[in-house]
Amino acid sequence: MSNQRLSTRTHIVESKSDLELGNQDIYGLGSFLLLYMPAILTLRVVNNWWQSSTVCASEKDLVLKSIFHIKNRIFYGWVVVAAILVSGFIMMGVNSSFGVFFKSLEATFGLTRATTSAVLSGRMAFSCLSAVLGGWAIDRYGPKVVFSIMGLFIGISLILTSQTAAAWQLFVTYSLLLGLGAGASYVVTTSTILRWFDRRRGLALGIAGSGAGLGIAFVAPLSAFLIESFEWRNALMMLGVTVWLVMIPVAQLLRKEPYEIGALPDGATPGDQTARVEEITASPPIISLVKTFRTKNFWSFLFIWVLFAFSSFFVLTHIVPHATDLGFSAIQSATILSLTGIAMIAGRLLAGVLTDKISAKAIVVISSLLQAGVMLWLVWGQELWMLYLFGLLHGFTQGGFATAITVLIGRTFGLKDIGKILGVLEIGIFIGATIGPYLGGLIFDVTSSYTLAFLIMTGTVLARTLVVALITRDKKRC
Repeated sequence: MSNQRLSTRTHIVESKSDLELGNQDIYGLGSFLLLYMPAILTLRVVNNWWQSSTVCASEKDLVLKSIFHIKNRIFYGWVVVAAILVSGFIMMGVNSSFGVFFKSLEATFGLTRATTSAVLSGRMAFSCLSAVLGGWAIDRYGPKVVFSIMGLFIGISLILTSQTAAAWQLFVTYSLLLGLGAGASYVVTTSTILRWFDRRRGLALGIAGSGAGLGIAFVAPLSAFLIESFEWRNALMMLGVTVWLVMIPVAQLLRKEPYEIGALPDGATPGDQTARVEEITASPPIISLVKTFRTKNFWSFLFIWVLFAFSSFFVLTHIVPHATDLGFSAIQSATILSLTGIAMIAGRLLAGVLTDKISAKAIVVISSLLQAGVMLWLVWGQELWMLYLFGLLHGFTQGGFATAITVLIGRTFGLKDIGKILGVLEIGIFIGATIGPYLGGLIFDVTSSYTLAFLIMTGTVLARTLVVALITRDKKRC
């Protein structure tokens, strides 16, 4: 009799839970339709008119400038920087939020930490193809076309992932489609900025790269809030539609290089002899793309990217699960990523200013050494304030490293084939990002702890510092 009562009570509880979940899904879908459908319809109407209109390209540029209050006296390169900042906000926000969805996916599909991490590793593996194609496409078609296609794929990926019913489908909807959509983010943003700026290149890269920090700072805690409020599937759908509403329109502001609008890098005038002399003396000699791939510097940069992504994507993937394992709430844990993003902005901006004045290589070395110490801090960081301090210091050093290493690459190889070079170099990022998160999950499954993983990541950052010493050219200011 007691077993019968227990069975009946369990059935009632399960039915009630299913009913509550169903109501929550209906509420989330209703909120989604109320918030986004009018905007989608409006965007579609405007886009159809814009594409089908007979207005010439120059007149469309005037329309865009009037909408965004862009005056002729403002160098259009800063408009490009702003557009890339917004796009970076979306792309990095989406990329960094995987750790927030980690335990939801793990629980829904009954996965281990290693298998859940493999979903992200799979995305990074597919991103290799996207990076190479993106590097070629950005040189051929320009950023407006490439960014529009990226935004389309990212939105599709998130929306389809919200509808998955089996674990294997995640490797198609998330790993494959998001890899194709976001894989070329670094190469297309960086190569575009490098073409628009010379003397202010470091500052421009720092400002544009701040979008990534803002994305981590806001999208990660926003994702945690949406998951708690609407369930993870509805949260992904809302993020996917937001990507469409932001990235595709903003992409229309982008131009490949200043010469398309009759301008020069930095907004210089044709008679600016100082800018011309500096450009000539700063540029490394032009060599063929094949010879570039055979140089020691190229392979050094490739290995640096492997080591950088190995540790960085481990943190992005596992820091939130690690914090929740220690007993902190999902929102408290996601705040670690938020602080990382905020501090990353400061690191990028400071490095951007400094690389225009001193050696970029020195900044790369200092940032790497500091980050090694920060990574080791995690071995003993068990309190919430210690994890928050880690987030701040990790973000600051990573932001400084990312900006300085990008400037160093531009000074080393020049701009002739920079899109293709960055596309191939980005393969190193995807190799490291594929292995790092999976290895971290595997170590946790075996040892039930991240301690060994933290020690390995510390060693990886130190090894990265040694490889930087192999770079022999920073001709602009050594």
